[in-house]
Amino acid sequence: METRSRAFYLLAGFFTLFLIFLYGPTLTIGILSFQGPRGGLTFPMNGVSTHWFAELFQQQAVGDIWGAFRRSFALGLMVMVSTLFVAVTAGLAFRKKFTGSGVLFYLAITSLVIPSILISLGVGLIFNQLGLKVHWATSGFGSQLTWTLPFGLLIMFAVFNRFDKSFEEAARDQGATPWQTIRFVILPIIAPSLIGVGLFGFTLSYDEFARTLLTAGSYNTLPLEIFGMTTNVTTPVIYALGTLTTLFSLGIIVVFLLLVWGMGRRRARRGSDAGQGL
Repeated sequence: METRSRAFYLLAGFFTLFLIFLYGPTLTIGILSFQGPRGGLTFPMNGVSTHWFAELFQQQAVGDIWGAFRRSFALGLMVMVSTLFVAVTAGLAFRKKFTGSGVLFYLAITSLVIPSILISLGVGLIFNQLGLKVHWATSGFGSQLTWTLPFGLLIMFAVFNRFDKSFEEAARDQGATPWQTIRFVILPIIAPSLIGVGLFGFTLSYDEFARTLLTAGSYNTLPLEIFGMTTNVTTPVIYALGTLTTLFSLGIIVVFLLLVWGMGRRRARRGSDAGQGL
């Protein structure tokens, strides 16, 4: 029987500590959210119940939890669609070199290295100077795109860099127009990557705090609402909210993964049917 070296156990222990550091806070919040009606914000727990989850669906003395959730969800969808559209069209455009392409690329991803709070401040100031209303659906939307678009662009550039152009050549040989080639050849092949870009766009927007802080206007998104609750809520209801939002995010990821899995199964089925037809 092969014996493990001391280095193996040291690395395994380090990895275990890393996992505890990474997921420990989330698990702690999840556990504390099941406190009894008289429970507090710290251990030891005072009973076990789902009381604080039920409280979320009652009229809250402070804040607008469900309004903030609807705004974050709508904003996430807007950012996801915009990120997908721009990333795909830019990916197609950058397949050929054009004047200024390098400068444009670096300008597009520069916002990743600028502090998020400065982006938020800058966008808010621009809207104020132009006499436009600072609102989560306008200035907040634009601010968040500076965060999601660079990720979408980098993913699509990597995808198109590995794309086999022989598929397009075969489509053109069969008389397909450029639009038909994109619709029936390119998009189906890169569909799993499109789902990944959409997932990035939605989740990055849904959880974004800093770039929304000074651009949301009078109505909070969910991250801003949760931050506000930390200053005046002294019950585990905030933990229950954190647990539900975490489960919602995980659910979104599972849905996207199921979409990728389903598309892979459908593609494999079509391939087997075509093979049988031959």
